[in-house]
This record gives sequence, C-alpha cells and structure tokens, in this order.
Amino acid sequence: MSSADQIRAIRWEEGQLCLLDQRQLPQREIWLKLGDYRAVAEAIRQMVVRGAPAIGIAAAYAMALAASEVSTHADWRARLRRAAEEIKAARPTAVNLAWATDRQLALAQSASTVNQAVAAVLQAAHDLLRDDIADNQRMGRYGAELLPAEGGVLTHCNTGSLATGGYGTALGVIRAGISAGKQLHIYVDETRPWLQGARLTAWELQRDGIPFHLNADSAAAHLMQQRLVHAVIVGADRIAANGDVANKIGTYSLAVLAQYHRIPFYVAAPLSTVDFAMPDGDGIVIEERPVAEVRQCGGHAVAPEGVEVRNPAFDVTPAGLITAIITERGVAYPELRAALRALAEGHMQV
Repeated sequence: MSSADQIRAIRWEEGQLCLLDQRQLPQREIWLKLGDYRAVAEAIRQMVVRGAPAIGIAAAYAMALAASEVSTHADWRARLRRAAEEIKAARPTAVNLAWATDRQLALAQSASTVNQAVAAVLQAAHDLLRDDIADNQRMGRYGAELLPAEGGVLTHCNTGSLATGGYGTALGVIRAGISAGKQLHIYVDETRPWLQGARLTAWELQRDGIPFHLNADSAAAHLMQQRLVHAVIVGADRIAANGDVANKIGTYSLAVLAQYHRIPFYVAAPLSTVDFAMPDGDGIVIEERPVAEVRQCGGHAVAPEGVEVRNPAFDVTPAGLITAIITERGVAYPELRAALRALAEGHMQV
C-alpha cells in the first residue's frame, strides 16, 4: 500500500466475515466477526458497514454464508433464493446490494452441485473484494487528472476505504492526486445526521496524513464564496441510466452551489453503481431512516420530544449539474447517458 492507502475495513477469516464497526469510529476500533448471513444483513441495515461498494462486497459474503448454511438441505436452491431476498431487503437505495446478491445467486443456481455452489460464491466474493480495490485505484488515476495542481477540494460523506473494499472512490481520486504530487487541501462536510464526514472521512484523512479541514455542512457555500474550493467530488449509491445520481443527503445542495460558483462537480463511482434499468432519477427509491437519527446526536436529544422528522438518507442530483462521472474504465462527460453506456460496453476511455 502507498502512504496514502493504509486502511482496510472488510476481511474474511476462518469462515467468518470481519467488519470494522463504523458506528464506533473514531472513538473505538471494534471488529465484528459474523458467521451468519442474517447478521451480515443486519450489519448492513444498521450501518456497521456502509457505502455502496462495501455494501455490495458484504452482500456477496453474506450469500457465501447463506450457501454454506443451506448446503445440507435438498431444497437448497429455494432456500438460497429466500436468503437472497432477505439480504436485498436490508437497504433499498444502493444498487450494489441487489447487484452483488443477484450475481451470487445466479452463480450458485448455475452450479451442478451444492458443494460447487458453495465454493463458487465464496471465491466470487473474494474476487469482488480484490477487484474493487484494483478498480478504485484505476478510478483514482483517471480522476486525479481532473483535479487542480493545487487548491481546495470539497467532499461529502465518506467515500474512502471504509466505503469500499479499499482505497475508495471519490476519496480514492483524492488519494491518487496526493500521490501524484498535487498540492491539495481537502474540505470535509460533517454530513449530518450520521456524521460520516466528521467521524469517518476525517479519521481516514488523518490516518493517511492528508491535509484537511472539517466543516459544518452549512459552511460549504461560504467556503466556495471565499474561493477556497476549486473542485467538488462525491461518490454515488445509485446512478440512473441518464446520469442522475443518488448519493448521501446534501449532495444535491452541493451540486447547485457548485454550479452557481462555477466550480466543477465530479462523481466517482464504479460502473456497477450504474443502474441501466432505471431510466432517470425519478424512479430511485429514497430510503427514509429512523427519526431518532435527527432528533438525537451522539445519543443525546437535540430536538423537542415528539417533534415530527423527515430523514431521507439520500437525494438525487440531476445529470445536468454534473461535470463528469469518473469510473474504473474512464471518465464520462455529458451527454452522460451515451457516455455511461459506452463505458459499460468498453467503447470509450479517457
């Protein structure tokens, strides 16, 4: 690993999936060992693991655990289908969850025997973890070319090693820029209500020695107005076929601000995050999370008891506000629908 790539949060050990519990960071580094697919699904639901690529990898391993569990039953194929539905129900917005689960299910169903199925899905999960890191590193190299030689880069939520198999998507682009010698200073939105920026991105950047400031979400406009921000880069949980992007709540606001201040707005995500069956962002289901996440902060009440709450976990940024989408196969520029399709078919690269 390079000096700006020190973190891994998912590993497989002795038949169990080991996850760094991201709810506990930065105060404590606690690893959970999960040997049951239901426990992995609950870990996804409870945000022990989060970030679209990491959720997909965890789901792939959940299917490996499920295949092993059902292997002693004559109706193992039907049982595995039911397990797949349980896993996919954990969170609805991130497309990688269903993508990885369905891919594992198809692989298992095509096996001649249950033992072959168990071995195949476990190996596929290992391959997905390895390939995700390699894809992120390629994505980083493509994206680094778009960043300024020096200046401020603002990012939202967490898109680093904690959100992926390793290295990261948007944060991977930042890591690659730093490794290439660019003099970048990162501005990190705290990202309410789960504070993924404050708790996770700040933790990663501090561990890797990358210069940054943490800021309140509401300070982003001021930072742009003061000409401290020269690029915005975020990740994605689902990208529609036309290039509309669903990402952590607050992303859409940043895109509007960036357009007003004439700052490039980049999205970094693997092509597996593109849902070509979804024509545009209007069809993306937005997860509404528990009201306590907004009523409380760190377990302490910050709002009157019983107050009504809206807590959408994501919003959708229209394609027209996006300068480019950076993938592991190259960079898609508007018109994004055609560009993303071309990348998926291997017809275009930077």
